[in-house]
Amino acid sequence: MNWGRLLLVCVLTMGCSLASAWELRDDSGQTVRFTGVPQRIVSLLPSLTETVCALGQCAKLVGVDRYSNFPDSVRALPQVGGGLDPQIEAIVALKPDLVLVSNTAPGAQRMRGLGLTLLALEPRNFADAARVVRVLAQVLAVDTAPGVVQAMERDMRAAVQAVPPQARGKSVYFEVNPGPYAASASSFIGETLAQLGMKNIVPASLGAFPKINPEMVVRAQPDVILVGDNEVDDLSKRPGWAALTAIRAQRMCVFDKQDSDTLVRPGPRMATGAMRVAQCLQRLYPVSP
Repeated sequence: MNWGRLLLVCVLTMGCSLASAWELRDDSGQTVRFTGVPQRIVSLLPSLTETVCALGQCAKLVGVDRYSNFPDSVRALPQVGGGLDPQIEAIVALKPDLVLVSNTAPGAQRMRGLGLTLLALEPRNFADAARVVRVLAQVLAVDTAPGVVQAMERDMRAAVQAVPPQARGKSVYFEVNPGPYAASASSFIGETLAQLGMKNIVPASLGAFPKINPEMVVRAQPDVILVGDNEVDDLSKRPGWAALTAIRAQRMCVFDKQDSDTLVRPGPRMATGAMRVAQCLQRLYPVSP
């Protein structure tokens, strides 16, 4: 039985009853029970905030984490901490009937003990992000998921096609934040880079976002470096990095906060982030006339 359609029918016909109750096992292994369509949602993960809005349900958000900033309308919502430090009292005060969290959200057990309904969803790759779109569409009883997923897939294909032939096969280093912490081949960012035809110098065996030895990058000599604009000035100060060909030749993709968000959030805008990389590669490896 398609419970999402059943809930939608119940809402439209005002014929909901206890028979419409249904259960869902979330990404943390918890069984979540629903007796109706959530109307007051708190989201503690930016990618989930963006997914709710992509489905056309932004109006149901009553609170978000401090990092949720897209679309612009969510900036006016009450902020209730972050995914790692949720302000539980503030969340309770908003009287949500659904709280969206990550798998490892601190305070999850306490929030459940206070009677809050939590749904843990944590997409880890493109297919996962599409799955989360479908799950939330089911929970929210809307039929907009196919359009959102199709747009994601279409835009990702466009990004792949936009990569210049000269850039394909080039080695790349993606720095997530100082440390340095990198995006490895096993991360969703690594998946995007692979789809664009790039070779990640950070192996999957190190984990998704490992803290690496800076000497590793010096030894690997990546063809291209991808980094946020708040970190780029410090790269050449690291031992040996000033001699990196990518830095000397300025073969770097430097992203502002807005573009960085599209790259580091596994949600509906993943393809937008991929296109930003493709556009940078077009500048670095222009096609000869």
